[in-house]
Amino acid sequence: MMDRVNGLVRKLPTWVVYILCLLPVPWLLYLAQTGGLGVEPIKALEHELGQIALKLLVAGLAITPLRRYAGLNLIKFRRCLGLLAFIYVSLHLVVWLVLDVGIPSQIWADIIKRPYVTIGMAGFLCLVPLAATSNNYAIRKLGPKWRTLHKLTYLAVILGGVHFVWLVKGFQLEPLIYMAVILGLLALRLPKRRKRQSI
Repeated sequence: MMDRVNGLVRKLPTWVVYILCLLPVPWLLYLAQTGGLGVEPIKALEHELGQIALKLLVAGLAITPLRRYAGLNLIKFRRCLGLLAFIYVSLHLVVWLVLDVGIPSQIWADIIKRPYVTIGMAGFLCLVPLAATSNNYAIRKLGPKWRTLHKLTYLAVILGGVHFVWLVKGFQLEPLIYMAVILGLLALRLPKRRKRQSI
C-alpha cells in the first residue's frame, strides 16, 4: 500500500505544491481588503501568514520521521516546503514592518524590547542562509557543509514555536500544541540507539 502511495507521490511535480501552498496569499489579501479578517485586519493578516509559515516548517520537519516510521517518502518536497516557509515568514515580516509598525525607529525598539519579536527575528535570520542555499549550485559548491548548514532548520522551527508561544496573550493551548509537536518531531529525528550485543 505504501509503495503505491510513494509511487503516486513521485509522479506529483513540486510546482503543484508551490501553487497549492501559495493560494492562501491572494485569498488573505482579499479578505483583508473586504473586512473578512475582522476589526484588526493587519494583525489578523500578520498572524495568518506567520501561522502558515510555522505549519510549513513543521511539515518539513515531519518528512524524515514519516519516512523512518511510516515508510512515506516525501523527501522530494522538503526543499519546496522550506522555501515556501521562508516566503510566508518574509510576508509575515513585511506586513509587520510596513503595515503594522511602519516607523523605522519603532521597529528597532520592538526588536530590542519585546522578546517575542527578538525571537521571531532570530528565526527569520536562521532561514535566510537556508533559502539562499536551497539550490543545486549551492549543494554542489558546499558539499558536506550543506547538510551541516541546513541543520539551522531545527533552530529556526524551535524559535518559530517559541515566538508563537510568547506572542499570544494569556494561556492558550494552540501555541503549546505546536511547540509539543515540534519537540516531538525533533525527538523522533534522533538517531536510534543501538542495542548492546550480548557477550
